[in-house]
Amino acid sequence: MLSPLRLGVAAGIVWGLCIFICTILAMYIGYSIQFLNIMADIYPGFTITWWGSLVGLLYGFLDAFVGFFLIAWIYNLLAE
Repeated sequence: MLSPLRLGVAAGIVWGLCIFICTILAMYIGYSIQFLNIMADIYPGFTITWWGSLVGLLYGFLDAFVGFFLIAWIYNLLAE
């Protein structure tokens, strides 16, 4: 059995931090700007700024949390 809550939180933390770190790197060295421009189309209010890095952290956490929560929940339904 997978814990949907634990898997969701773990994935949310990882993906949120990835967006946050990529945004900071993009501001200073230009790393991952094309990827972040795509994320800006998906996450309303996200920009390549300090404020945008926090918005991306929140959106990234919520996005991965919901996705992985559902994966674990469906996995548990099928494993029964």
